[in-house]
Amino acid sequence: MDSQDKVPFFRIDQLREHFKRYLVALRPWSFTASFTPVALGSALAYKAVGHFSISIFLLTLITALSVHAAGNIVNTYFDYQRGIDTKSSDDRTLVDRILTPEDIQWLGMVLYSIGIIGFLCLCVISSAEMEHIALIFFCGLSGSFLYTGGLGLKYMALGDVIIFFTFGPVSVMFSFLTQAGEISAVTLLYAVPLALNIIAILHANNTRDTESDRKAKIVTTAILLGWTGSYVLFIFLLFVPYILLVQGGLHISKWMTLPVLTIQEAFNIERQFRSRQLHKLPQRLAKLNFLMGMLYVLAVCLSNTADLPTLL
Repeated sequence: MDSQDKVPFFRIDQLREHFKRYLVALRPWSFTASFTPVALGSALAYKAVGHFSISIFLLTLITALSVHAAGNIVNTYFDYQRGIDTKSSDDRTLVDRILTPEDIQWLGMVLYSIGIIGFLCLCVISSAEMEHIALIFFCGLSGSFLYTGGLGLKYMALGDVIIFFTFGPVSVMFSFLTQAGEISAVTLLYAVPLALNIIAILHANNTRDTESDRKAKIVTTAILLGWTGSYVLFIFLLFVPYILLVQGGLHISKWMTLPVLTIQEAFNIERQFRSRQLHKLPQRLAKLNFLMGMLYVLAVCLSNTADLPTLL
């Protein structure tokens, strides 16, 4: 055979297929849960100190997304090991042998390594003290792992709590710290509307998976509450953020009501949940989170700094 006719060991189409498999395993639709808190924290820092670093923002975003993606991978691995993921599950990465458990382990280590490298780079370029960055970063990293790895807080009906803090206060404070150089407890209050909306994504996911989770003998909040209780909690998580933002519009700045423009989609989602059409509901909630989050960030940017609660 002529050397020019030999087939290359790695074909472009094979590389593309491998990349697609890894990308699907990361669940990129869920990344809004990291993007919006990082954007909000950066916007709050801009209002507090009057300047914005695009390099710090991008590095913070890469760090947060890497840890988030690694957490998704850990979730996939341990759900499979515990027999939770089946042919009827939304995540069938390991069930359908799209990737092997060894692939998942390798990918998780790579993603956590990228996150740690991002953290180290932020320690160099940010004016914040390394100890403060390390404290918040490793709180977030621990939360992403312990959700299903280690203690497996998800399996003890504590997943909602750990995700609330990891993708709400911790992410917003981390982003604020890397930009402004200082910690601000007030950012925790700003994080609440986004955090509740993010928990709505998780709760919809767990409500959808109630039967498979019960068969696997794990406990989630959705299982403890039953259908009626889960619906009431979902309504709370979905609409309380709008109530908080309206209150912000009345007492802080009229711009805070901007995210309320998305409330029609929230009502559409509520009807879908009520009719128990839950299969793709988490993805739809993630889109709502992105829209509401971006309008929230815009509202912060448009508000007068003097009207915002003291950030530093």
